[in-house]
Amino acid sequence: MKMTIENVEPSLTRIALDGRLDIEGTHAIDQKFAFATSTKSLRLAVDLSAVSFLASIGLRTLLTAARAQAARGGKMVLMAPNDMVRKTLELAGVESLVPIVDDWESARASLQS
Repeated sequence: MKMTIENVEPSLTRIALDGRLDIEGTHAIDQKFAFATSTKSLRLAVDLSAVSFLASIGLRTLLTAARAQAARGGKMVLMAPNDMVRKTLELAGVESLVPIVDDWESARASLQS
């Protein structure tokens, strides 16, 4: 699992994940992801377009980050998951807690409100 962080604006960060969010992939990014999602930015767009698989441990990582942002008055959205990852997110009911959007423009718009 690879992770890149782009500070788009002072309070807007785009985090791109690439690979499988299974036990190995989640373990590879867990600390770095937790740090990136709990400091500085209050608006986070997590780009899932290159995530090929999402396991329950990956769901936990995403939801923990979203809850941490909400507790700080921030907001996080999940962006551009492929069909399989989106289905996993939907079956887990994630969309009721974290918005799922199709692209960068939708992510920015969601994070503005």
